[in-house]
Amino acid sequence: DKSIQFYQNLGLNLQQRWGNHYAMLNAEGITLGIHPADDSKHQGNELGSGTISIGFFIGKADEAKALLDQYQIPYKVETDDKSGIYVHFKDPDETTVYFVEPKW
Repeated sequence: DKSIQFYQNLGLNLQQRWGNHYAMLNAEGITLGIHPADDSKHQGNELGSGTISIGFFIGKADEAKALLDQYQIPYKVETDDKSGIYVHFKDPDETTVYFVEPKW
């Protein structure tokens, strides 16, 4: 429930939900599926839920920061002169998420 609300706050719409097993959220040009991880399948390897990040390309980093501030989501900003401005944060399940305003 927390993660679904989190991604809705970021602007995605709940398309479909199958109890607490799977939820599909979308926005124009993107569909995101979220579901609980079965850590027993990933013991002893690098496939656990903490090994991925989700990135969203955005038009303006300042708008992304304002959205995160609105929901009191802590973030860190990183500027890379070659690729753009990155706004890093975590979702309620501790998955690394970032917005990037690309330079190109």
